[in-house]
Amino acid sequence: MPIDREKALTAPPSVREIRWTTRDVLLYHLSLGAGTDAATDPELHLTYEKNLAVLPTFAVVAGTGISAGEGPAPGLHLPGIDVDLRAVLHAGQGLDVHRPLPASGTATLSSRVAEVWDKGRAALIVLESAATAPDGEPLWTTTTRIWARGEGGFGAGPGPDEEPTAPDRPADTVLTTATTPQQALWYRLNGDLNPLHADPSFARSAGFERPVLHGLASYGLLAKALVDGLLDGDVTRLTGLAVRFAGPLVPGESLTTSVWRDGPADDGTEGLLLHTACPERDGAPVLTHAKATVRP
Repeated sequence: MPIDREKALTAPPSVREIRWTTRDVLLYHLSLGAGTDAATDPELHLTYEKNLAVLPTFAVVAGTGISAGEGPAPGLHLPGIDVDLRAVLHAGQGLDVHRPLPASGTATLSSRVAEVWDKGRAALIVLESAATAPDGEPLWTTTTRIWARGEGGFGAGPGPDEEPTAPDRPADTVLTTATTPQQALWYRLNGDLNPLHADPSFARSAGFERPVLHGLASYGLLAKALVDGLLDGDVTRLTGLAVRFAGPLVPGESLTTSVWRDGPADDGTEGLLLHTACPERDGAPVLTHAKATVRP
């Protein structure tokens, strides 16, 4: 069935309740390498439940971890959109945090199709989810970009042009992040059990030499690198992060993130422009069109 853009954009949002516990948060942090150097720095603010801080990117897995139980298999069930899941790629992720995330809690998550663009050979589906705390105040808003191959041609516009964000000048800072061979095995316990990240034979059938790391794991690793390398370990200073997923990363490879300061905004935050690559593969891009907002 072709994409019905009008139906997708005018459908009422889906609403559900989510919950998470400190165990979900601790597992998320460990899956991003927190406490790796436990002998010299156990990173107790991320690895110990006493005075536990929460990396803001935990929002993208909240409600899907060990506390969620064995729910139904994930899928793409959207009004007006009937696409072949084998042709779907996670193309990008954005996050705006409206207040520090609690180490445990509940929220109401409201999700909708925010936009559908016709790219000719593919459709670009933009999903928006907003989490609200029990007191009625907003917690976070996420934007997920889905690339559906072969689903274009339904008559909508292509959307705005997207220019790379990396400036044509030397980076102000370069951050390096290591990963471990078992990183994907840890990260999949946050809820994404796709065998692409664990089963070598499945990965080969999908065209990869071996299992690859989740895109959202690279996203979380970038957030932790910014917090550790630029924000003095204060997770509350990172208030926004948006990226495009440009290429895979094999567990055990590393990431180098170039950072350019983009000046202050009217609300007092500072913008950062980012580009993350894999040095083991001659600087192949992993995360591009990347921007962060941070508090001073």
